[in-house]
Amino acid sequence: MSWIVTGTGAVASIGSTTDEIYGSLVAGRSGLAGLRGYDRSRFRAQVAYEIDDRPAPGVDEPLRATRWLEQAVAAAAREAGLGDDLSSVPVLVGTTLRELRSVELSWRDGTQVEVEDLHFGTMLRRRFGAADTHTVANACSASLYTLALATDLLDLGQADTVVVAGVDTIAESTYGLLDRCYPEAPDRVRPFDRDRRGMLQGEGAVAVVLRREADGPGPGATVHARVRGVAVNCDAHHPSAPEAKSIAAAVREAHRRAGVGSADIDLVMLHGTGTPLNDEAESAALGSVFAGVEPSPYMTAIKSMTGHTAGASGLHSLVAAIDVMRRGSVPPIVGLDDPVESVAGFQLVRGRAVRPDEELRLAQIDSFGFGGLNAVAIVERYAEHEAAGANGATAVREERQ
Repeated sequence: MSWIVTGTGAVASIGSTTDEIYGSLVAGRSGLAGLRGYDRSRFRAQVAYEIDDRPAPGVDEPLRATRWLEQAVAAAAREAGLGDDLSSVPVLVGTTLRELRSVELSWRDGTQVEVEDLHFGTMLRRRFGAADTHTVANACSASLYTLALATDLLDLGQADTVVVAGVDTIAESTYGLLDRCYPEAPDRVRPFDRDRRGMLQGEGAVAVVLRREADGPGPGATVHARVRGVAVNCDAHHPSAPEAKSIAAAVREAHRRAGVGSADIDLVMLHGTGTPLNDEAESAALGSVFAGVEPSPYMTAIKSMTGHTAGASGLHSLVAAIDVMRRGSVPPIVGLDDPVESVAGFQLVRGRAVRPDEELRLAQIDSFGFGGLNAVAIVERYAEHEAAGANGATAVREERQ
């Protein structure tokens, strides 16, 4: 079975819509800036990839994650023709920190926050009438785990349409925890570069609307892409260190579920955190999966511009992959000046965006989290000629010439 994406919405430090985010990615424009929400003097690192929507520098406010989630879900539902009525549509939200920052502000500063508003389901019920909501906290692979759950719900006939989302904000306590992890404080995210110093957090939310392909696009009558397969596993190898063998197994299982081989993949959206352990495990896994495939698929890592949006990062990469296949330009990995040896055989996009002569048809999206939580999705471009006979569907206009 395959599934179609009929609506997308996203917000990040580099844009408040999917169009703005894609434009920033292709331009190599980063959301990196000095910390805005709290006292910098407490930390070695001084920068992050925050959304600049606070009332004033150094003045933080609660429920920002909920606000971005509402924005992303509204955009995706609108594109899918659902409007603001999700009363019969399950909404699955992947996250790492939920509204932890709001709890910090309430506990330390006495900021007023209603307990029920800490649950995303409260906003989803008030704004969209959503009666079936679930929050999945599977670390940084959470949003692709929710995508896998959505495909299960559709396969089992439990729903005809599912909204899949991811969201995370930067909490001061988590920023402090990461600030003690690295020998030197990171100054930016530099995936697979010899001078990388580690990961920096990003903020944002993202949502897609998913349906069974056999049922057509529904009221919106547009299709962004086809999801061919999603694979997840959990090896519990180590609290924070990923294992290459498990990552490779997840990639191969995603290929099997999608009915494709390694040589069919045109684009890989790398997890690419810029931490030595993740970079080493991911490059080793992909080296084994794509052994003998020459040239390798194009590979890029958008965390170099968005920062690590944690529970939202998998879907952020998936939505970016859809736009890349539809519009034709692959964004660069910003700051990758001196690649490590383990990626020597990879076709990494560096320096500036590239526009391949051939069409990019299949994308692999990597997403890995603490505890050995791995998730990989395979997404296919949905072309206009396919849409003509598919229940009146209209493919989102392509920009390739």
